[in-house]
Amino acid sequence: MIEQEKKSKEVDEYISNLPPEVQQALEELRLCIWHAAPNVSELMNYKMPAFALVKGGKRDRQIMIAGFSKHVGFYPSPAVIEAFSGQLAEFKFAKGSIQFPLNKPIPKELVIEMVKYRLSQLPK
Repeated sequence: MIEQEKKSKEVDEYISNLPPEVQQALEELRLCIWHAAPNVSELMNYKMPAFALVKGGKRDRQIMIAGFSKHVGFYPSPAVIEAFSGQLAEFKFAKGSIQFPLNKPIPKELVIEMVKYRLSQLPK
């Protein structure tokens, strides 16, 4: 569980303004990110929930998520998507984004692995 003081009110607001099934999927992604990287900080970037993997991390050191009518978007970085492309075959993905459809469960273990991989790529 995420400690309330570590959550961003802006991210909470973004999620709360979406349909219930989108909210649920985004909260699952949020929990996966926090599970894999407990020291992240939440913020809004490009009007989307973002998770700075290092203190003060800009876009190139963030993972982002977004809600849409039929899917949730997960933006871990092009390098992560390339590294995990074989495991993403059942999902629509591009250079920087993965779409998880709302009618399928979020692949939580895969998301956690991708976040940990991204974290391992960043300089300490």
